[in-house]
Amino acid sequence: MQAERWTTVIAMLLLCISSVTLAQENEPRWDDLSTEQQDVLRPFVSEWSALPAERRERLAEGARRFAEMDADERAAAQDRFSAWRDLSAEQRLAIRDRYEQFQRLTPQEKQRIRDNFRRFRELPTDRREQLRDRFRQMTPDQRQKVRDRLRERQQRVRPRGSDRPH
Repeated sequence: MQAERWTTVIAMLLLCISSVTLAQENEPRWDDLSTEQQDVLRPFVSEWSALPAERRERLAEGARRFAEMDADERAAAQDRFSAWRDLSAEQRLAIRDRYEQFQRLTPQEKQRIRDNFRRFRELPTDRREQLRDRFRQMTPDQRQKVRDRLRERQQRVRPRGSDRPH
């Protein structure tokens, strides 16, 4: 019985070690990146091997997508990145939190938000600014009440899924 237990423990250890080794082999090494990716990621070259594997993978994928963009798309991406970099740490954290909240929504809720944003973008500039100013002046409770009313109104106008009459 004791020998079986030790055999199991050793087998588990070997499995863990081989998994770690395999994961490390799949991590993007600097030399594995294309020339285009290396050009985009040049600011990270000195710290590349110290970055967590997940971050290296995200950076490598982003650099691959950037290399496939045309000049206009690259300029727009660089503008967005500059704007992101200019945000405070607190602002970036708030945006990341909202993104994570969005990712947890149902597909219907995500579509509702996309539709609302599209309609907002289609409004005249002065109307959008009026709505922004009004929203900024509200308390968090008032903002939530507005969101709840809009959600209720949309569900009455466009019943979803199981809400539809049969």
